[in-house]
Amino acid sequence: MVLNVHERRIAASAAAVGGVLDTLATQNDCLWAWEHWPPMRFPGGLRPGAEGGHGPVRYAVVERVSGRRVRFRFQRPGGFHGHHEFRVDAVPAASGAEPEAAEAAPRPENACILRHEIAMSLSGTARLSWPLVFRPLHDALIEESFDKVERGFGAGPAVPHRRSLWVRFLRRLLARK
Repeated sequence: MVLNVHERRIAASAAAVGGVLDTLATQNDCLWAWEHWPPMRFPGGLRPGAEGGHGPVRYAVVERVSGRRVRFRFQRPGGFHGHHEFRVDAVPAASGAEPEAAEAAPRPENACILRHEIAMSLSGTARLSWPLVFRPLHDALIEESFDKVERGFGAGPAVPHRRSLWVRFLRRLLARK
């Protein structure tokens, strides 16, 4: 079983980041790092049952709660059995935190957690293609997308994502095909 989770604390309200989530796969997409990666496309929009994807990855929308969550079920590549989702969660109020730490951190109404999760099982060649090809590319794409969201709120990431040598190699190799 694969559980791949990316989370980023965003210095903006859950409602504001939920608005960014609602732009996913639109012409004004403020979440997906489409400037440097294949864009996510869903003809007809992100509605349950809609089919689309990005690059060679295809999936169907299973559930969408506007401003909160969108979940997709994998259709391709073969051997990916499960889902991935984006979710926006409010930051729970701190209890018993040190006063200095509480003052330094954004208040819950001014911060939220942006989360992306893949939960799937693998079969066949996907047992090799996921760890060697898809996971490194996926991880870079999601981190760059989260950087984009932070920049959209004027903060910018404390440490922007840098692509690994392996990811740069894969991107050059796949661009030739």
